[in-house]
Amino acid sequence: MTEIETDVADLAGAHAGLVTHLRTLEPLDPATASALPDWSIGHVLTHLARNADSILSMLDGNPQYPHGRDGRNADIEAGADRSWEELVDDVERSAAAVDEALATVDDWSGTVDTIAAARPKEMLPFLRQREVEVHRADLGLGYGFDDFPSRYVRKELRAMEMLWRAGKPMGLTPLPEAALRTPPPRRLAWMMGRAEIDGLGPANIW
Repeated sequence: MTEIETDVADLAGAHAGLVTHLRTLEPLDPATASALPDWSIGHVLTHLARNADSILSMLDGNPQYPHGRDGRNADIEAGADRSWEELVDDVERSAAAVDEALATVDDWSGTVDTIAAARPKEMLPFLRQREVEVHRADLGLGYGFDDFPSRYVRKELRAMEMLWRAGKPMGLTPLPEAALRTPPPRRLAWMMGRAEIDGLGPANIW
């Protein structure tokens, strides 16, 4: 398989894992706090669904969030207090729509307009998998960075280390030794601001 074909397959696996996980849980109060400050479980699940919609928007040649950050945030707030069943159905429906759309793409050239910047179109499956894996962990429902697929961790660490270096003088500063000695999943969690490493401050990559 090519790199992009593997990325698409990995994303489909991440979607399936997320939906299966949610379906095995007893219904939860959407107002339950997630691991993200100020966001409930309802906020995280709504964001996952609306982020899936944003992938479809970019595949259609439109901006990721046509109404910008304010519109994105408003959509999350508007959907966060729905019932557990509605939230999980939304996540499943939107994830399936992304899988179906990506399976039909035959030209990965060009760029898409993400909310942050123009990005190569071929990055979309990886960017979506990031959202699925990290926010599934943010739910705080028994899935964490140690459970991430090893290929995703390797690929994400390369991306995070490039961002780390780009933000340092001359772009050549290596990761601290304490970070390099830390197991890859926890190192990634630290780089994403979701874990601490003794002796180090926040990575402040984003």
